[in-house]
Amino acid sequence: MIDLAAYAGLFAVAFVAATLLPAHSEVALVGLLLTGNYSPWLLVAIASAGNILGSLVNWLLGRAIEHYRDRKWFPVSPQMLERAQGWYYRYGRWSLLVSWAPVIGDPLTVVAGVLREPLWSFLLLVTVAKAARYTVLALVTLGFI
Repeated sequence: MIDLAAYAGLFAVAFVAATLLPAHSEVALVGLLLTGNYSPWLLVAIASAGNILGSLVNWLLGRAIEHYRDRKWFPVSPQMLERAQGWYYRYGRWSLLVSWAPVIGDPLTVVAGVLREPLWSFLLLVTVAKAARYTVLALVTLGFI
């Protein structure tokens, strides 16, 4: 039961971390890796899945932005959105390869939705970026790099 709770907790924090809410999934992943009680590759897969699904929420939010942009609860400031749009216009869909990065990554996933990036290319690029980040983090934590 503890294993399931740990995996579910990691999924939840990775999901929240990918949205525009503050969370630190890297800390949770490293902590679980350091215990030595869990499969590293399963941890990486679960963290990646949660983070990718959180980014999908951002993409969906971006698709509906015109309806909700002026709401108080909307989590992206106009300045953040403008900055991310500039980055996205400059580098196109390939900018999603930095969706793992703090500060700019989450707004980029919203902008991808605003600019109607096709779902297939969004998921492909975000999956590569998010899975690579967690894989590198796991390899560093376990001393392989």
